[in-house]
This record gives sequence, structure tokens and C-alpha cells, in this order.
Amino acid sequence: MSLADMRKEYMLNGLSEGDLDPDPLVQFRAWLDAAVAGQVPEPTAMTLATVDADGHPSARMVLLKGVDSGFVFYSNYTSRKGRALAQTPYAALVFYWPQLERQVRVEGQVETMPPADSDAYFHSRPRGSQLSAVVSAQSQVIPSRADLESRLDALTAQYADQEIPLPPHWGGYRVVPSAIEFWQGRANRLHDRLRYRRQDAAGWLIERLSP
Repeated sequence: MSLADMRKEYMLNGLSEGDLDPDPLVQFRAWLDAAVAGQVPEPTAMTLATVDADGHPSARMVLLKGVDSGFVFYSNYTSRKGRALAQTPYAALVFYWPQLERQVRVEGQVETMPPADSDAYFHSRPRGSQLSAVVSAQSQVIPSRADLESRLDALTAQYADQEIPLPPHWGGYRVVPSAIEFWQGRANRLHDRLRYRRQDAAGWLIERLSP
């Protein structure tokens, strides 16, 4: 079978303007809840796209860890994504829930989370994940897997009877949306695309986009 033959028809639902909450973050939570209830694998997984100071894009999967005034995730500040965000503090996110024939696209400015929030989340993680965050120089070239595991063993012994401190190179980011698009698959590729675009501090404009 060729790639061109791997065609799926989208038939589950439609999406109209009347279906949407005036607040896109409320609408997102409703769709996320539906993805969780529908047992979509990794419903909080999202593609995070960044661009560096030279205009070079990169994308990777990360996990959503909160929704407040924006979309929260945690990472290493010295990783490739962290360096890009320090240079160009804007990002795009994509959530894709194929079982529901839905995706959500987010664009916005990125801010770092307050240190207290990063510390609280860090210490809510499993101890092994805390140790990994400390020992990993994310995105950097390393000699071998054995070297990484050796450093992890040494760190495990060092903090055997102690709380692991939040490393200065690790913490949270919030993507504060300026636009959020809700996409619902429809038959014959005439998909429904409804975009919220921030007008001012008080409200959002909802627009229908051509598929």
C-alpha cells in the first residue's frame, strides 16, 4: 500500500460556532477532558515548536502540566528548546487526538514560571525523575550511556538521605496564547477550523477558517 492510499475519512462530529465557550481556555479544558475520558493515549502530549535567533525552527513532543492563563510545561533551560526560548520567547503548540478526529493549535508568547511554582512541581515528581533532571545536560553531546548512568549512580548516592534541590537549570514555562485554533475533522477534507484570536485583555474574536 502506498502512502497516498493510506487515506482516512473523518466522520465523527462537526464543530459550529455555537458549540464553543467564549473563553478558549475553558473550551480547551473541555476537549482535553473528552480526550482523557475517551482514553486517548498520552492526551497531554503536545508538539512544541520553537525558533532560534537565526530563524531555525525545531519541534519536539513535551507533556502539558497545567492550564491556567496559558499552557504550562517544564524543561531544562539549557536544552535546545530552552536556548531558543531565551532568544525568541514565542512558541507554537499542537495537540492531536486522532481517536476524536481533533487537533488544537496554539500560538503565543512564552514566559518562565515563578521559581516557587517550579520548585513545587519539581518536588511533586518521582524521585528518579528529579535525579534525572539534575544529572541530564539535556541536548548536549555525551560520551556514552554508561557515562550518564555512572553520573546518575553518583548523584543517587549523594542524595540518598536528603531532599534533592531544584537545579538552577530546570523549571517551568507558560505559553500565553494569542491565538488558539480548534480543528474537527470532517468528510471530504472540508474540516471545521475555528480560531480564537486575542483582541485585547478582555476578549477574543472567534473566526472560521477555510479548510
